[in-house]
Amino acid sequence: MLLRVRVTLPDRPGALGQVARTLGVAGADIVQVVVLERLGGRACDDFTVVWPGASRVERLLAGLAAIPGVQVDGVWQAIGAPVNGGHDAELLAQVAANPADGLATLVDAVPGLLAADWAAAAVVPADWASRNGSGNVASEAQVLYASWRAPSPLHLPEVTPLRARPFAEPGGPRFAVAPFGRAGLVLVVARTDEDDLQAAAFHVTEVDRVAQLVRAAAVILGDRLDTVALPAAIDEVV
Repeated sequence: MLLRVRVTLPDRPGALGQVARTLGVAGADIVQVVVLERLGGRACDDFTVVWPGASRVERLLAGLAAIPGVQVDGVWQAIGAPVNGGHDAELLAQVAANPADGLATLVDAVPGLLAADWAAAAVVPADWASRNGSGNVASEAQVLYASWRAPSPLHLPEVTPLRARPFAEPGGPRFAVAPFGRAGLVLVVARTDEDDLQAAAFHVTEVDRVAQLVRAAAVILGDRLDTVALPAAIDEVV
């Protein structure tokens, strides 16, 4: 199976090589390394590896934990081959080529781009700001479209579409949310734990990537987003 392993490590010569060697000794075949951050003498890297299904992940975690200064931030199953930023332009081209299905195209594609489990486009009530903290806004959010791996029924976290941000529910999924900037429409992306695998929270660079995709899609789709978020459209989908 394909795993994503997020590791924080010292930003010094040889540290990355130690991690790579440890992954190899544990039985992992590295297919991609993505540098998420380098700051204050520390680096945060994502490794995408092919992991033999019969092997227990504890062996991999124990090997990484034995390296001085290395911290494992998450290990989770990735769906499909790893992709990079070059696919973002291709996705937006698909949205532009078929704007009638543009929102669904975006929602279906984002989980694969970010090694997430599912995504959903939802409309938050227009008076969300006045009720923030005083009521359960999430219970009144309406799902317009959800990707194929989304749970059913779909529980949305309490979102306030002011800005793109990551967050998590205690003991629950990790989320990234980004507003489209019109009609109360937001994109929610989620990672969930599975068996003995604990997913990493969305990194700030991943949230920025979601926000950029959403902003670009909003420009491409324009007034269509206002139409799709109308109550009649919501009733048809739900």
